[in-house]
Amino acid sequence: MTTDFKERAETVAQGAALIGRAAPEAMKGFGALGMAATAAGALDPKTKELMALAIGIAVHCDGCVAYHTRAAHKHGATRQEVAETVALALYMGGGPAAVYGADALRAYEQMADVAGG
Repeated sequence: MTTDFKERAETVAQGAALIGRAAPEAMKGFGALGMAATAAGALDPKTKELMALAIGIAVHCDGCVAYHTRAAHKHGATRQEVAETVALALYMGGGPAAVYGADALRAYEQMADVAGG
């Protein structure tokens, strides 16, 4: 199965914008929650995106894997950090998490290619 994770991540962002136009107050609140949850604090944004990626893998969310891999990459996550995140998600999520974990590694490779390395 071939998946364009860059396209999937963009589709997730476009979907959020679509909901924002249809239900602006709800998405405004969701957006504020997202900003607060991912802001630097005791944990840096990269770590928080890796955590979100692990959760996305464990709950089998295709869009979450693409979106949070892209975000983690933008925050400087390395392939090894994504691989360790996948290992943790696999531990917590079992066999099905392996399928989504492999997708996270494929997504990282696509995101790294877009960023030139």
